[in-house]
Amino acid sequence: MFDDVSNFVNFFDATFIVTLAVSVFFLVLITFLMIFFVIKYNRKRNPRGSNIHGHMGLEIAWTAIPTIMVLIMFWFGWIGYMDTVTVPENAMPINVSAQMWKWGFEYEDGRKTDTLFIPVSKPVKLILHSNDVNHSFFIPEFRVKKDVFPSYERIVWFIANQTGEFYIACAEYCGMNHSNMYAKVLVLSEENFNNWRIGMNKEESKLLEGITKSN
Repeated sequence: MFDDVSNFVNFFDATFIVTLAVSVFFLVLITFLMIFFVIKYNRKRNPRGSNIHGHMGLEIAWTAIPTIMVLIMFWFGWIGYMDTVTVPENAMPINVSAQMWKWGFEYEDGRKTDTLFIPVSKPVKLILHSNDVNHSFFIPEFRVKKDVFPSYERIVWFIANQTGEFYIACAEYCGMNHSNMYAKVLVLSEENFNNWRIGMNKEESKLLEGITKSN
């Protein structure tokens, strides 16, 4: 956690910690009160039950405190959500196609790959669509996840802060080989990414030249 692999990691991890802390707080409080009242009002100490009148202060407290806690969690979630849907204007667009059972990536110049190559420290905009059934685009290390539907375009974006190799999974059951629907994300330095694009262009030019000569 908090490894800053992408621009969403630290905030999303902090939101998780806040939600977990609130949940643990209420778990401990409610469990303690349950045990306390079981001991205090057991049959030996209270052989005959008696009515307990309401307490305005307690009623306000157990209404106000959970409400404040929930609003805090909602605020964290809302801020994170707004970040995920606010795509920078300079983000590099890449079309992502999902089908049983693989991912495909198409760049602005028409190049297609089965591995996602992206530059480090640059915003990337993925345009998601499915060719068959529902899928879910998921990069766990980047804290990025978006459902993908047929005949419906969805957008997800992020900035990779570290170079390296990461995995893309499908997080929604999509058929028999769902568990094998993996792809790789290769985050390259800007120089290496540009070299990769140039290298791909050279390979495509050689292939086209060979086809031309053979004809």
